[in-house]
Order: sequence, then structure tokens, then C-alpha cells
Amino acid sequence: MIKRLFHSQAKTVSFAALILGASALISRLLGLVRDRLLAGTFGAGQTLDIYFAAFRIPDFVYSILIMGGVTAIFLPVFAESFKKGEKEAWALVNNVLNCFLVLLIVICGVLAIFTPFLMKFIAPGFNSEERVLAIGLTRIMFLSPIFFGMSAIFSGILHYFNRFFAYSIIPVFYNLGIIFGILFLVPPFGVWGLAYGVILGAFFHWIVQIPVAVATGFKYRPLLDFKYPGLIKIFKLMVPRTIGTAAYSLNLIVITAIASTLTVGSIAIFNFANNIQYLPIGIVGASFAVASFPFLSRAWVNGAKHEFLDHFSLSLRQMAFSIIPVSLFFFLLRAQIIRLVLGTGQFNWQDTRLTAASLGLFCLGIFAAACIPFLARVFYSFQNTKIPVAISFASMALNVALAFLFVWLLSFANSFQQFIAHALDLASINNIGVVGLALAMSVSGLFQCLLLLLFLRKTLGHIRLKEITRSFLKTVLATVLMGVTVYAALKVSAGFVAMETFLGILIQTVVAGIVGTLVYLFFCHFLKSPEIIAVKRSIFKHFITR
Repeated sequence: MIKRLFHSQAKTVSFAALILGASALISRLLGLVRDRLLAGTFGAGQTLDIYFAAFRIPDFVYSILIMGGVTAIFLPVFAESFKKGEKEAWALVNNVLNCFLVLLIVICGVLAIFTPFLMKFIAPGFNSEERVLAIGLTRIMFLSPIFFGMSAIFSGILHYFNRFFAYSIIPVFYNLGIIFGILFLVPPFGVWGLAYGVILGAFFHWIVQIPVAVATGFKYRPLLDFKYPGLIKIFKLMVPRTIGTAAYSLNLIVITAIASTLTVGSIAIFNFANNIQYLPIGIVGASFAVASFPFLSRAWVNGAKHEFLDHFSLSLRQMAFSIIPVSLFFFLLRAQIIRLVLGTGQFNWQDTRLTAASLGLFCLGIFAAACIPFLARVFYSFQNTKIPVAISFASMALNVALAFLFVWLLSFANSFQQFIAHALDLASINNIGVVGLALAMSVSGLFQCLLLLLFLRKTLGHIRLKEITRSFLKTVLATVLMGVTVYAALKVSAGFVAMETFLGILIQTVVAGIVGTLVYLFFCHFLKSPEIIAVKRSIFKHFITR
């Protein structure tokens, strides 16, 4: 049964997204368990600030070379090579695999040497003792991009052959590695155990894909030809995409640098809120982006523009159908979510309130954040990397400017500061600058999403905007009606449960969630939303009829 699941193929975008979404849900839930263990063990304080800061340089390498290069560019080039012949396609794989292994080892080794210099810019607010610890953790975690680089190449193979289950399950192993580190390596090794857990998880992320890749026809060969045409093409396409992805990573580095100058725990609070907002983004947005990519790439290569637009329109509409109501639900239940996920051990009430407020501001841009990777991949599917790169840098510039502006405005009494403090129940907390970082991310994300849509329409000439807008308005209307019901359910249920206990908060959240979901689905059905019909058909086709 397990072997059959790992080797199963998805034949439609909807079903592929369903597989990826279900697996992402498991992975994200494990991520919440991971964060709860981190919060309960260390609290939002100095140790986690150092731990999250130590992630920044290895994550930068991962983002620009792996997520920005291999993940986005490898698949279309591999698809072209496979059309010419299997032998050429597997030769490409082996050349890319060996080249990136050498490249990542050299880059990570050099960066490990210069980490003390780089850390001064990443965390300028750290004292010398904090900086030394961050440097040590960073050097250990430089092993993770090497494992992730190998993993990304195998992921590209699995994408092409639609082996989405095998690909989608690998983040679960990554989180299990970190959880293992928290539970079993932190007691004997302290904070160093967290870094060891990250390496263990990254290793699992790579190794579990190898058997499935071999089953598709892959055989390792020690090829290393830097003049190989397919490899050269990947590097050429990577340059603008790598620069574009660097913009997002630089965003996080700047945010980390700013947060390090705020109150102790600000880096941890930002990262916790950011991780939680990525629950719906990872389940819905990333799933559709990954699932649609091979379908879009093949449709474009085959000259099937009508099919290409079918996949684009359906994916975007289903993303809106899924994520817009979740965004409002997260906003209304932000305090309950933070208390359930992080409210334990060393994580105190002020940490909870600041993290909940940050999550609330992140909710303003969750839909945009979910759409960005999908829209970028639409451009990549027809090998246009320049437009999304330029837009990502424009968004980065806006985010940095807004981050400094909002943090400054929240540092003293003024109308903006009072509005944010009152709206998010932070009036009794003196230093609330960290929430400005979340607001800056949301505003810049909305800006980036709108620009991508505008330029995509300009590039393709027609993206079925009327069809998308009609569906979007139905989704928004059903979401507003759901929101009113959820708010009422929260108020009513608060009178029947003990709100000072974990069980009471859990019951309130579950009741509000069930009521909200039923109301949303009812109004979507009442409004004859085509997305709910498509979801029912996909589930019936792939599960009920088997």
C-alpha cells in the first residue's frame, strides 16, 4: 500500500493539488508541533532569536541556488530534454546533480569562513556572546543547503512524472528531524541540538526521494560536463530567477536585522507568526503552484494555449476559493490560534499578544502571498524569468522602506500607533514595533501580486479575467457571510467554555471552525460557485468511484 502511494501518479491539477495539500497539512501540523515545542522550551527570548538568525545565511543559499534555480528552472529544461530522448534527459540530470553538489560544497564552505563578518549585518543588535553562538549554529546548518540541493533535483524528476505523493511527503521528514532534535538532542547538547536536528531533517528530505526517482528510470552516473548544453541553459535561465529569489531572502535578512534591534524576542515572534501564516499558504498556495507547474510547462511546450489558460484560470480560482475564507478565519481567531499552538511553558502572555497581532496583520496578505509563487511559476512555465524578477525587487524595495517606516511610527505615540494598538489589543504593551514588520510584508506582498497579474495579462493578452473576477466576487461574498457567523459563534461559545484552559479554547475554535465552514460551503453552493463543483467532482472521481 505504501509503495503504491509513493509511486502513484496524479493526472489532473486538482487531484495533484489535493495530494500536495493533504501532505502539506500533515507537514504544517508537524511544523506547529515543532514551534510549540520550541516556544514551550525556550520562549520568545534570546535563544530563539539566535536560532532563527542563524537560519538566515543557509536559507539564503537555499533560496537563491535551489528554490530559485533548480526547483523553478530544472523542470521545463528536463521536459524539453525528455522530448528529445530519455538518454539525453538522464544525462542532463546527472550533470546537474554533480555540478550542483560541487557548487554547493564550495559556496557553503566559503560562506562558513566569512560567517563572523556576515553576522554583523544580519543581527546588528546582538551582543558579542549572542553573535558567537549564532555563528556556530550557522556553520553547522550550512550542511542543510547541500542536502536540499540534491533533494530539489530529485523533486524535479518526480514532478515531471507526476509522482506528487512522494514529493509532497518529504517536508514531513524534515519536520520530524527537527522535532527529534528538540526532544532528544537539546537535552544533552543544548541549543546545538536544534542545529543537529535541522541537518537530520534535511538529510531525510533528500534520501526518501531516491527510490522513487530510480523507479522512474534514473541511474546515477559520475558525469560533470560544464559545457553540457542543457546545463548551460539552466544556468542562463537561473541568473534572473536567482536574483529574483534573492530579493525575498534579502527581505528576511533585513527584517531579521531590524528585529534584532528591537526588544528581545522580536525575531522569534516574527518567525512564529510567519510560520503560522504559512500554514494556509503551504497547504493551498504552494500546493497549487507545484501541482500546476508541470501541466503548464507541458501545455506551453506543446503549443496548447487554450489548455494552458484552462489550468491557469482553474488553479487561481480554486486558490481564491480555498484561501480567502481561511485568511478571515485566521484573523478572527488569531488569539485562539496562538494560544493553542504556542501558549505553553516559557511562552508568556505578552509574547502571545504580540504574536497574535503579527499574525492578524499577516492575514491581510495571505491570499497575495499564496498567489505569488503560483503566478511566478506561470511565467517560468514559458521560460520568462525577467518579469517576476523585476517585480520581486520592486516589492523588496517597498517592503524594506515600509518596514523601517512602520517600526519608526510604532515607536512613539501618534495616530497610527494608537490605531494599531487599539485595533490589535496592544494598548498596554510599550514596544510593539515588531508588528510593523508583518504589516510591511503584507502590503508589499499585495503590491507584488497585483503587478504579477497585470504583467501576465499584458504578456499573454488574455487571462480570462472576467471569469476569474466573477468567481472571486462570489468567494468574497460567501467569506464575509462566513465571517459574521464565525464572530457570532466566538461570542456565544465564550459564555459556555472555560476560556482560561486549553480545552476551552480548543472547543471554541473547533465550534467556530465547523460553523464557519458549513456556512461558507452553503453560500458557495447557493451562489453556484463553480469551484465547489470542481472540488466535488475531483473527490468523487478519484476516491468514490475507485
